Amino acid sequence: MRSLLSRATQVDPSFSVGLGLIVILAVAEILAATFYYVGGVRAARTSTQAITATVVRPPASAASATPAPVPQSEFSSKAAAPTPAPSLVDQLLREGVELRDRGDTTNALARLQEALESEPNNATVLEETAKTYESMQLFDRSNEMWRKLQEMGPSAGAAYELADRRLKLGVPTPAPAEAGMTSAVLGTTASRKDVAGIPEGSTFGITEVKTTETPEPDAETNLTLRIGIRKQPNTAIDHTKVKIQVFFYDTVNDKDIKLTDADVNYEWVTPKHDWTDTNPEILSVNYLRPKMRGVSSEAALSETASAVKPGQKSRTAKAGSLAGAGERRYLGYRILVYYNDKLQAVQAEPARLLQLFPPTESTSSP
Repeated sequence: MRSLLSRATQVDPSFSVGLGLIVILAVAEILAATFYYVGGVRAARTSTQAITATVVRPPASAASATPAPVPQSEFSSKAAAPTPAPSLVDQLLREGVELRDRGDTTNALARLQEALESEPNNATVLEETAKTYESMQLFDRSNEMWRKLQEMGPSAGAAYELADRRLKLGVPTPAPAEAGMTSAVLGTTASRKDVAGIPEGSTFGITEVKTTETPEPDAETNLTLRIGIRKQPNTAIDHTKVKIQVFFYDTVNDKDIKLTDADVNYEWVTPKHDWTDTNPEILSVNYLRPKMRGVSSEAALSETASAVKPGQKSRTAKAGSLAGAGERRYLGYRILVYYNDKLQAVQAEPARLLQLFPPTESTSSP
């Protein structure tokens, strides 16, 4: 019985060996599976970090791709602001002066008034408005503009000094009888102009008067008038019957107005000045007052008006300051154009010179 039980419980050695191998293989497979799983997780984590780094971090070459800083001088030149366009007031002022010079005083005033609405204290606009009123012989309105400039004081610059002189030497608004007499003298020559700048009913007209002042060390005043004179289209002209008179005037001691005693010269800019075509003939007249003057006779004053006839080359009117005559300053001019001994056109700056010295209807009038 004992022998049977002992045989039954005795384990076969080959069985034990096989079982051990099975256990070892199982453990090995478990370990292998564990290492495989852990390795996969680490690989996935590493791949995720690599992708994140690629997205978040800029490439190393990005730093080298950054543009170099622009030199300050180049930046300044590129960033310099362009020349500003003229303001609306400057444009209106320019248009107003151009229209007035062409004789269109109505539209000139419209432009200047529009400019004053934007800048009521613009000294230049006030000055040009006053000059425009003077050219229309509306002296009450021009004096109103000059007073505004005078009230502005020295801050208005040269316009203040001009306004002060205008008001001191200004001519009061003429009475109705005086105004009628002046209109009768001037007729239609100073009041109405066609598009060419020629008065209605006249053969000639003054198309332009440009004043240019040239500084000169030895001269107190050196200025030149450029005067354009045009005939009516389709009109035959005898140039020997054309006469142009240019008178310059000075203020004496800032109160009196007298014919100038400065040196006056003229020359024709256009070569023929015979009016064979419709283009204006240009006359240049120079006013020169040296700083140091001699003493001359009273008769020299009569030579200061240039009585110009086509065909003459030049003439010089010279005169010195009279002893004790006082300090003189340039004031303005008067231009008279005659043809066939009849007054054709007049122009003056300031316009009140036409009231102080009314032109005659013919050169033969006393």
